[in-house]
Amino acid sequence: MKLSSIWIISIAVGIVSLGTISCDSKKGETTTDEQDVKQAIPVKTAKLYIKSVTKTIEYTASLIPFEEVYLAPATPGKIKEINVEIGDHVSKGQIIASMDPTNLESARLNLINLETNFKRLDTLKKTNTIADQQYDEVKTAYEAAKVSFQFLLDNTQIKAPFDGTISGKYFENGENFSGTPNTQAGKSAIVTIVQIKQLKALVGLSEIYFPETKKGMKVDIVSNIYPDEIFKGEIYNIYPTIDNATKTFTVEVKINNSESKLRPGMFAKIELNMGKGDAILVPMIALIKQTGTDDMYLFVNENNIAIKKPVKTGRIIDDKTEIVKGIKVGDEIVVEGQNKLQNQSPITIIK
Repeated sequence: MKLSSIWIISIAVGIVSLGTISCDSKKGETTTDEQDVKQAIPVKTAKLYIKSVTKTIEYTASLIPFEEVYLAPATPGKIKEINVEIGDHVSKGQIIASMDPTNLESARLNLINLETNFKRLDTLKKTNTIADQQYDEVKTAYEAAKVSFQFLLDNTQIKAPFDGTISGKYFENGENFSGTPNTQAGKSAIVTIVQIKQLKALVGLSEIYFPETKKGMKVDIVSNIYPDEIFKGEIYNIYPTIDNATKTFTVEVKINNSESKLRPGMFAKIELNMGKGDAILVPMIALIKQTGTDDMYLFVNENNIAIKKPVKTGRIIDDKTEIVKGIKVGDEIVVEGQNKLQNQSPITIIK
């Protein structure tokens, strides 16, 4: 009798144990499903489309003189007089400095003597009373003397090659000019002249703009010093090659500075109007920078899986960035929550 009771109790305990295991198993399955749902990261997305935009490119550049010359004589010598000071405005052809005239005076006397001889022989030549060889020798010497005198004249009276402003003076009256480099540019000079009524800026444009960049294109220039004023300029030179390292090409921008408000060395924002065009724009906050590089990427939603897409960016327009390579119209990109994602992370879209 006692054995039967024990057997019945054992069966009952077993049934209860099986029921408990079955419940635990179902409970375990529910927990796993919940974990899978939690792995899907909530994000916001936006679809890409083509937008017509004014193609304005903005760069910063340092302004430089439109023309700059390091003025010096062709040969060393003693400086007689310098007629200008730093900041003086000079006109084209104005005598800036005079060198010691001793060699010039010697050349002048030699030229006068040869000119007299040549005129006398020229008269004899007309009457055929002089040998051609003698006449040719005197004529050659006379022509050489004229060239020598003009050379010494140009290098004794040093003149401004264009209208400009004296930006550097490196000698004083009576000092000797040796011809060795004596300026920051590594050139030899008595004075430096710059043209600032017009300035220029060198701008490196992305290679994608090369086909549509033309000489004469208008440019707006803005300086932080004059934030409410727009200066006008134009592209006047386009370099013919693309830099292999940066994939950019250089354009020279000529800037009107008739009131001399801008100065060489200032920074300015250069805005080039490239006309109307189509572009794919994405919010700047959607872009992520690859750590340790300048590479950018986005996450694209593909069947609720975030796929990492490297992209090449173009212009910045307001709070958006142009994408020139890496994604296409119709792609659905992640615009919020992307910082929590890795490539192929499961995502759930929230409104």
